[in-house]
Amino acid sequence: MCLAIPMQIIEINGFNARCEAKGVERDVSLFMLQGDHINTGDYVMVHIGYAIQKVEPEEAQTAWELYDEMLRLEQEQLTGNSDA
Repeated sequence: MCLAIPMQIIEINGFNARCEAKGVERDVSLFMLQGDHINTGDYVMVHIGYAIQKVEPEEAQTAWELYDEMLRLEQEQLTGNSDA
């Protein structure tokens, strides 16, 4: 399974960007989006160091909510605990 992570662009230098998500920063290639208009503050889906798609902030938030829920459920399964 492949997974792309939504990240916000905080700095752009040519086809490279510094992106942030949940306090973690990474250098990301914008090469695959060179035909798109990308700005600082935009959200992109990042897969193996490449921005593969520009997304709206609401889409990024929804993705993180789903990822957080999956992690919570996995942790419950591993520990045998649940809040229900």
